[in-house]
Amino acid sequence: MKTYQEDPMVQKNRWWILVSVAMFTFMSTLDSSIVNIALPTISKDMNVPMNQSEWVVSIYLMVVCACLLLFGKIGDSWGKIKVYRIGTVIFVIGSLLCGFNHSLGFLLFGRIVQALGASMTMASNSGIVTEVFPMNERGRALGSIGAFVSLGSIAGPGIGGLILSNLSWSYIFWINIPVGIITMLIGEKFLPKDITKSREKIDYAGFVTFAMTIMTFFGGIFIGQELGFGSIQTLVLLAISVITFIFFFAIEKKKENPLIQFTIFKNKIFTMSLITAVLIFSSNFFVNVVIPFYLQDARHLSASYSGMLMMVFPFLMVIGSPISGYLTDKIGPQILVLIGLAMLAITQLMYMFMTEATPIWYYVIATGIMGLGNSLFQSPNNTMVMSSVTKENLGVAGSMNSFARNIGMVIGIALATTILYHAMSAEYGQRVTTFITDRPDIFITGMRVTFLGSFIICAVALLLTIIRLRKKATV
Repeated sequence: MKTYQEDPMVQKNRWWILVSVAMFTFMSTLDSSIVNIALPTISKDMNVPMNQSEWVVSIYLMVVCACLLLFGKIGDSWGKIKVYRIGTVIFVIGSLLCGFNHSLGFLLFGRIVQALGASMTMASNSGIVTEVFPMNERGRALGSIGAFVSLGSIAGPGIGGLILSNLSWSYIFWINIPVGIITMLIGEKFLPKDITKSREKIDYAGFVTFAMTIMTFFGGIFIGQELGFGSIQTLVLLAISVITFIFFFAIEKKKENPLIQFTIFKNKIFTMSLITAVLIFSSNFFVNVVIPFYLQDARHLSASYSGMLMMVFPFLMVIGSPISGYLTDKIGPQILVLIGLAMLAITQLMYMFMTEATPIWYYVIATGIMGLGNSLFQSPNNTMVMSSVTKENLGVAGSMNSFARNIGMVIGIALATTILYHAMSAEYGQRVTTFITDRPDIFITGMRVTFLGSFIICAVALLLTIIRLRKKATV
């Protein structure tokens, strides 16, 4: 049977296939971040504190992380394009449900439905692109996917701010519906039928224990922020996560076709690239969590103006990512990853020194450096991940790549909010889990400590990359 790269019709339509996959990748990743800018509005509208409103973001990312590996395996077994198409429909239905301003519980249910669809598309997108594009164009194609992932993860607050300035917060979800339908129509016309199917049995026992590990671990952390990390509920959830992880590991060692083939991690390029992705997306979400509250609450800027300021990042991503993808194909990914990580570390240092009186131009420059740094990092790093495995493992590699990004986002939210609330509480002298209206100085202190944590994460990622490049140079 012909491969996609030997099929003239697929090759003729390959850029349209990329458009379809990239648009939905952007949209599903966007929905992990677009809510951030609306959290102050949702919090006031539903009369819930800041830490409870964070669940709207957290539950989406937790479910995506829990399901990505399962759908990566299902994509390898049943067909990546079939899984991708079903995911697009489920995601659009979830977007419709999220927009109904019924209650926080109903909104969280809609987010879970959205996350199921998003995890199906995220698990299959990189695998589809890697199969369709020849090696000499793969850097640009995967670079485009990486660009849209990064754009989605950071452009959310900017786009959300523009929507909130004219419409209710429901429309940050409903905007997905027309865009999703257009994307599905493009996919229906240009996506080919699946030709790579392993027909392997799915490891459902591994999925259940893995999903329970993810949900109870991060659930324990977020509940711990509210009730205290010594509370019974928190300790029980964290204990369950440890037990289920032990069961998961034991199950995977015995399965013939496990959810995670641990031997894949012997590939050092694959493993180090994933670890670096986790760290950088974690650092990105420190910014996503803190900056909307800094701009709107500490500096009293409108949601629309805050959104415009946060659009600096995606604007520079749009400029930098195609160049980064092109350079990846020409000179290789290693040096680009290194430069990108150095720029990201510089940005976190700059954010540490911001106050209520910091000039806006200073914020714009720092965010611009972050945008360029991310564009130089994401495209080459994606190429390194997806080009380091065999064709049979593309689905697993793609889902692991998406998992690394999303677990980084959840870790970013968990770490950023934990550090922020802890530092604010220490400064205030009592427990704080929300912005104190008449004490912006408390928030600024917490923000500085939080960005110190983000800088350390970027520095670790940079150090790991330097070590990796040195080892490669001596081989």
